[in-house]
Amino acid sequence: MTQFQALGLDDHLLKAIAGLGFSDPTPIQERAIPLVLEGRDIMGLAQTGTGKTAAFGLPIIQQLLAKTGKPDPKTCKALILAPTRELVNQIAVNLRAFTKGSPIKVNSVVGGMSIGTQIKALAHGSDIVVATPGRLLDLVKRQALRLDSAKHLVLDEADQMLDLGFIHALREISRLVGQPRQTLLFSATMPKQMNEIAAVYLKDPVRVQVATPGKGADKIAQSAHFVEPGGKLGLLKQLLSADKDALSLVFARTKHGAEKLSKTLAAAGYAAGSIHGNKSQGQRDRTLKAFRGGEIRVLVATDVAARGIDIPGVSHVYNYELPQVPENYVHRIGRTARAGAEGEAVALVSGEEYGLLLDIERLTGLSIVTAGGERPLRKTSSAPAKKRTQGRNGKPQSKGQGAGKSFDPAKAAPQRNRNKQRNKRPRQAA
Repeated sequence: MTQFQALGLDDHLLKAIAGLGFSDPTPIQERAIPLVLEGRDIMGLAQTGTGKTAAFGLPIIQQLLAKTGKPDPKTCKALILAPTRELVNQIAVNLRAFTKGSPIKVNSVVGGMSIGTQIKALAHGSDIVVATPGRLLDLVKRQALRLDSAKHLVLDEADQMLDLGFIHALREISRLVGQPRQTLLFSATMPKQMNEIAAVYLKDPVRVQVATPGKGADKIAQSAHFVEPGGKLGLLKQLLSADKDALSLVFARTKHGAEKLSKTLAAAGYAAGSIHGNKSQGQRDRTLKAFRGGEIRVLVATDVAARGIDIPGVSHVYNYELPQVPENYVHRIGRTARAGAEGEAVALVSGEEYGLLLDIERLTGLSIVTAGGERPLRKTSSAPAKKRTQGRNGKPQSKGQGAGKSFDPAKAAPQRNRNKQRNKRPRQAA
């Protein structure tokens, strides 16, 4: 009897698992699979890269196989939500591998792709739909999909969905999904809001925790280079050149910064590409395929990709810029040391980012090794960003219109008069 068989999985899934080369279940799989098969709601906490997709996917597939009958048109039996297009696609690929040769039909829906094609795919019904929340609600509003037949709901990387502002979409989706149902919530970290989410979505859940929230994968060697901002590019090139055959993932903070860095590295002779929110889904898919195939050796990304890249060959993760949210550091470095492999995570830290590094060390409970430069003597924590009052269309309001200061008509009148006088002056020719 194999270890997977001991968990209660049937012959079809055991054969699929063996064909994919899986031998022993990971800790999260070992603990979660029997509970899901029992029909329990679960809050699963595990490091990224530890096999969470199989932990919820395999037992859900087994439950669906035990039920006869095709899904009705425009319905699904199980719904899996994930925060990014890349993660949705990754989950769908894994589920299709598990269900190969079975009648189970898996459909995925994400933004950035033809909604007409997705409507057509959903028309005949689906056993499993994997989706991003925004596109899913678009399809529901177009009456292309009903959720009342879904008896299994999975929220994968739930903390990231909170970070991306999907909380209202999740509430709406939860009301639409059928009852009674089994709900599974999986996450790598445990922000305060997660308990609130669990109370709303889960019924008498079992908490399955196989790692301390915020702790990076054990096989990742973490280090930091302390360097001035102007020296980061040269240092990154030096580090990349030390192992040119490695698959390296470089994280930048902004879309513009990621694109600029990618082009700079490509111009310097590195096989580099980029993936960020300004890229179309087709561009992102092609870039990931090239990276997976080794045509691109250096992939520059923003946090939008931190939980959607499952490439076992990634040996190095470089934090060219540290994330503002310390939990995102854990997800970034989790792109290496996948499936039991070893990896390295290197942070390039400027003086102004030192507080962010301290926040990361507090979260992970680790003192990251200094590989170059010197740590600043003064230990300061990063200050929380000030809230910006927003006006219509989400744009920040200007001063005098509600952005932290009251509007005083008496003070504003002289300014309006000066503006009128300025507008009366004749314009000079350009």
